Amino acid sequence: MRSYIVKQLHKKFNDCQVKDLMTRYLKKKIERKDLQEVLGIKKTRFFALIKRFKDDPENFSVSYFRSTPTRTISKTIETNIIKELKIEKDLIKAKDVPIRCYNYSYIKDILENDYNQKVSLSTIINRAKAKGFYLSKPKRKVHEKEVITNYPGEMIQHDSSHHQFSKYANKWYLITSLDDYSRLILYACLVERETTWTNIIALKIVILRYGIPYSYYVDSYSVYRFVQGRDSNWRTHYKFTDEADPQWKQVLNDCGVKVKYALSPQAKGKIERPYRWIQDRLVRSCYRKRISDINQAQLVLNSLIQKYNHQWVHSTTGEIPYIRFQRALKENKSLFREFAVRPPYKSIKDIFCLRADRMVNSYRKVSINNLELKVPSAPLHERIQLRIVPDEESGLSEVRFWHEDELLGSQKVKNSDLNLVQL
Repeated sequence: MRSYIVKQLHKKFNDCQVKDLMTRYLKKKIERKDLQEVLGIKKTRFFALIKRFKDDPENFSVSYFRSTPTRTISKTIETNIIKELKIEKDLIKAKDVPIRCYNYSYIKDILENDYNQKVSLSTIINRAKAKGFYLSKPKRKVHEKEVITNYPGEMIQHDSSHHQFSKYANKWYLITSLDDYSRLILYACLVERETTWTNIIALKIVILRYGIPYSYYVDSYSVYRFVQGRDSNWRTHYKFTDEADPQWKQVLNDCGVKVKYALSPQAKGKIERPYRWIQDRLVRSCYRKRISDINQAQLVLNSLIQKYNHQWVHSTTGEIPYIRFQRALKENKSLFREFAVRPPYKSIKDIFCLRADRMVNSYRKVSINNLELKVPSAPLHERIQLRIVPDEESGLSEVRFWHEDELLGSQKVKNSDLNLVQL
């Protein structure tokens, strides 16, 4: 308390002014209460100052001197801060890696988690500025931060990005699905090559785990939407946008899910913000751990998703995504529907699959990518549908033959023999 009072006097009066007031009081030219009010101090502190003045009037001063040293950090902490800042600087300089500025919050977490050292963010920033590890962040275009849905499952935002997430590896794709209402990330997976099938797998995992949502929200990437002119060729030039549904959308059609398209990159702002958070920390973590294997990077990604979903308070909702999501479910405020295979289909393999229509020839065979498959029960010269379920682990695909809502049979075929572009 004393330090506070003296510090305030020092800001309002100089030594000569206070000495003059004290002298006038001792000569009874000014009342104590009046002087206390002028100085802005209470009775106890007033008499303490009077005593100090009477004991040594010549050396009396109200200049502020700390009775205790300022808070300092240990040499070890200082060393670790500089060490991590140097790593950040090297990462910023690395070509092709999508990092352009320092992340002091990330360093704060690194110090706490890896070194068991708690340091304030302001301390790290001050050290960064003093040591030359500071870059002003570029101004970003402002997106309106709002929740435009009222229920979990009302709209799932789905997207992918292609970056060099590790300096020690080639570029990977990050496929992510996010519930708009809760901001809970439902799916996040790194793949070396993005295909229609990798996006169908994302649908399968989300729907089987959480249920069938009301709608999906995507951009106009060719996996999600056929656009006349961009995606047409000499065989399909007569089709207009949305007249030809891509394989990914056909899966959602079978599940009864609406698909909405973003009309501009800016409209995808809500999922891009979590992307930036995840991408930024994924890149920094992979760099520090010198990760070159995509499976190891996926483990890092899983840890980040766990932290984002269960620990971080979202800046827009003001809530932790998982808690917001679960509370809505308990209150029965959800548009997720229970998944069930609807007739005539027999299995989830008939829903989450690639599709192709083929004509049966006179030998009851169909041809796909120069591979002939015999279908003994198929009607001659009729079109049948092939529903194909690839398995990358075994290297085999199950081809299921359908005609007029009837399953004609199935066969196992090598993925390499099918030569599916979508796989």
